[in-house]
Order: sequence, then structure tokens, then C-alpha cells
Amino acid sequence: MKATRKLVVVLILTIVATVAAVALLVNIFQRKQEERTGFFRVVELTDETDDPAVWGKNFPFQYDAYARTVDQVRTRFGGSEAIPRTPTGADPRSVVAQSKLEEDPRLKTMWAGYAFAHDFREERGHAYMLDDQTYTERQIVAKQPGTCLQCHSSAYTAMKKLGEGDLTKGFEKMNRLSYGDARPLVTHPVSCIDCHAPDTMQLRVTRPAFIEGLRALKEHEGVQNYDVNKMATRQEMRSFVCGQCHVEYYFKGPEKRLVYPWANGLRVDEILAYYDETQFKDWIHAETGAPVLKAQHPEFEMWNQGIHARSGVACADCHMPYKREGAMKISDHHIRSPLLNINRACQTCHKWPEAELKDRVETIQHRTFELRNRAMDAIVALIRDLAAARKGGRGDGALAPAQALQRKAQFMVDFVEAENSMGFHAPQEAARILGEAIDYARQGQLAVREDAGPKH
Repeated sequence: MKATRKLVVVLILTIVATVAAVALLVNIFQRKQEERTGFFRVVELTDETDDPAVWGKNFPFQYDAYARTVDQVRTRFGGSEAIPRTPTGADPRSVVAQSKLEEDPRLKTMWAGYAFAHDFREERGHAYMLDDQTYTERQIVAKQPGTCLQCHSSAYTAMKKLGEGDLTKGFEKMNRLSYGDARPLVTHPVSCIDCHAPDTMQLRVTRPAFIEGLRALKEHEGVQNYDVNKMATRQEMRSFVCGQCHVEYYFKGPEKRLVYPWANGLRVDEILAYYDETQFKDWIHAETGAPVLKAQHPEFEMWNQGIHARSGVACADCHMPYKREGAMKISDHHIRSPLLNINRACQTCHKWPEAELKDRVETIQHRTFELRNRAMDAIVALIRDLAAARKGGRGDGALAPAQALQRKAQFMVDFVEAENSMGFHAPQEAARILGEAIDYARQGQLAVREDAGPKH
């Protein structure tokens, strides 16, 4: 009798173990199939599907993360905080980011006479890029060109339609439109279609200005007829798709053609030399009469000067690090500061505690911030000297050498100030730029004094 019971128990345990093992194997098989499949095609995507919510039906994990770019979180030297505001008929936003002009009034002095001196706020997540461009007070004080939408919206399909299928022709047409005429052509902030081909999901560059700028840079480096969408590696593309918009740029000529000034190289000196050769200026400084420049947000250029770029680390590796969703390995489309995601953004390569990594980054940023403050003080001092000399009756011809030094120093400081890493993307390069900017500003002050002639 006992032997029979034992046999029954063993039989039951064997069945249970077998069922559990089969279930485990089935689960592993399903997860492997899930990983191999990548996604389930719920809807058909075309080269005209610019609504990210439609892409999200096929890629729900990526879309859910993309939707989280509405988050507003401030890091020590960057990020945005949600500032409540009362909506108006002209501006329906109930929340904006903090004003950088209020944080540092020296920026108003640097940009006197330019639209940025009226409204300049901390950049928010991609979710806000179109609204913040549409409703900025800069639209009121100066007529903005339609060109702006190429990086503040999902403009790929709009350009294709404008060009009747020809992206470059559409790009040229959008350049020539006013912002008011171009704005109704777009609906979404940057979307899936701006970086991915809808049939293969491969990364792609859709901004003609980046294609042309990179071709000019490669030609400068000795590579002819470079085609980024055919010749770039996948790892390069994981930075190039970001570099489509996170760059320095200007609007060339009356047609307002969007141009990335990389024909001499990506360093600030090389870009400044390009602007000097083409005699380009963004505006005439209201207090000094100098023909000056406003750097935009040259993250791509600064990243290229740093150790991460040299080591083959792409923008996406830190700002969109890989993560697991079930069995799938995907890029995190909740694009944000790596400091808000140190575990996956940094510790994959750097095997130190989070606190130590955060402290290292903030030390670099703090030192850059202190040097940036000294450089801005030097420029403001030069601007005051120049303004006083003009009030004293000295003409622009006599002050031209000092004005040229203001242009150079101001652009170099702005290059670091406008770049969203407070020096972290390339610490040594940022320190070099700021150090030279201080020197140029002080040389400018000496030039003003020397030009004043002998005292009686």
C-alpha cells in the first residue's frame, strides 16, 4: 500500500515538473520569438504618416517613452522647471520653462537689439518644441522665417508635399515662407518619421541642411560627394539623427536658406572663420554697433570635440540608452539628461557608484559655469567700454578693432552658453573657448583705451 502511494506521489510530482518545464520552455520560446519579431504590425506606416500616435500602435513601448518627454525636471545646470502662467488669447500655454534672461540679465546686454533679448527660456522636452517656438515673444518683436520649423516640428512630410515629392525643393520652398505661412503646414513636434524609414525602421536623416552641411564638412576632410544616408554606419546614424537639429546654423541670403556652417570644420574657430569669410552677421549690437553673432545650440559640434565622440559613443547611447521591455531590447525614447538616468546612461560603461558619477559630472559643469561667468563679465565690461566710447563721440570706424574682438569673444562664450551640457560634452574644449573669449574681451577693452589717444 505504501509503495503504491509513493508511486502516485512520484507520478504527480513528475507530471507537475514536466508541465512546469514545458511552460518554461514555451515562455522562453515566445520571448525569443518576441525578440526576433521586434514588433507586431498593427497598422501600415507610409512615408506620409507623421502622427506619432499611429506609429505607437506598432511600437507601443517606444511611443509610451516618447510621450514622457513632457516631463519637466531640472538638473543642477540644466533641464526645465514648470512655471505656471495665465493663458491668453495669443498664448494658450498654462506652463512655461524658467526664463534664462531673468536668471542672468547679462544675456540681455550681450544680445541687445536682438529678439533673444526679449524672450529666452530654458529648453523643454521634445513634446514642447513646436508650441514654445510658436508662442515665444520673439515672434512678436521680430518676423521669424518659416525655416525655423525645420527643427521645431515634424517637417519632413510638409517639405515633401511642398516639393511635390522632392524633399530638397520642398526644403527650399519652406525656407522662403514666413513663419506665419509655414506654421499651418505642420502639426506635430519631432516625430518618428523624422528619424526612421517607415518600411524598414532604419535610421535616416531627413533634413537637407544637415545632408548639405555634412557633405561640406566631409569635402573639407577630403571625402567627395558624401551621402549620409548611404555612407554612414549605424552607430554614426545614432548621433547624426540628433545632429540634424542640435547644431549651430544660420539663414543664408534673402531666401533664408538654412545652412550649417561646417565648410571649414566643426570647431568654434572654424565656424567663426566661415562667418568672417562670408561676412555674415545676425544683427548689429544696439549699444556698441558691432556686427555680432548668436550661437544656437551646437551640441553636435561640441560633442565631436569630446572623449565620448572619440570613443565611438553616440548621442543615443547616453540620451536614449538601451532598456529591456519583456524580452525586447529597445532604445529609450524618453530623451533626457543622462543625469536623470545614470544607471542605464552611464553605469553601462562606467563601473562606479551613481553618486560618484554624478559628482564628477557636476564638478566639470561647475568649473565650466564659473569660467563662463568670468567670460561673460569680461564681455559685459567690453560692451560698456564700447558704448561709453560711442556716447563720447567716437565713430564705428575708430572702434572697429574693438568691435571685431567683441564679435569674436561674444560668439565663443555663446557657443558654450547655448550648448546644452554646460561643458560636459567636451570639457577641455569648453575651457579653451572660454579662456580665449576672456582674452579677446580684455584685448577689446585695451583697444578701446588705446584708440582714445593720448590724454591731456
